Amino acid sequence: MQEMLSPGKKPKVADRRYLRPDEAQRLVVAAGSRGRYPFRDKVLVRMIYRHGLRASEATGLRWSQIDLETGTIHIARVKGSKASTHSMDRDELRDLRKLRREVTGLYVFETERGGPLSSDAIQYIVREAGKLAQLDVEAHPHMLRHAAGYCLANDGVDTRLIQEYLGHKDIRHTVRYTELSPKRLAAVRVR
Repeated sequence: MQEMLSPGKKPKVADRRYLRPDEAQRLVVAAGSRGRYPFRDKVLVRMIYRHGLRASEATGLRWSQIDLETGTIHIARVKGSKASTHSMDRDELRDLRKLRREVTGLYVFETERGGPLSSDAIQYIVREAGKLAQLDVEAHPHMLRHAAGYCLANDGVDTRLIQEYLGHKDIRHTVRYTELSPKRLAAVRVR
């Protein structure tokens, strides 16, 4: 028996839990074109995506974790995950140098009072940027972490390296990213 929907109500469809790379890029651009702090927000969303950060990891990110000379970032993972050190691209370094000149506190992504952004603030920034980017899913920060994992898997990165990159202690949390990879099944042919 089919459920009757009231007029104007859409059927409930399970949303994707990740963004595709093109959607993540659109989200970064949208974050940089809205709100009171568009530059900070663009850098924030791009860092969350490229380094698979959780919202709480982004809120706690301090300048002492970033080495602008060597181009590395030390990520103190939460939820029992393993810390890791990542290299950064030139555009990240350029923008972080600029952001460093604009902020006064210990935190990379700070409020106007110099304290760290809250996880709720990051949720809001990502959700509003998702609307502006006209994504077909309601965006939230953890989708960017998943997007990083799927992007790495689709690029053929070894599952153990993805595990290290995202700080997973248990590989079972990482293998989900390889499940949807079209390259995973590319060599399989039924003859």
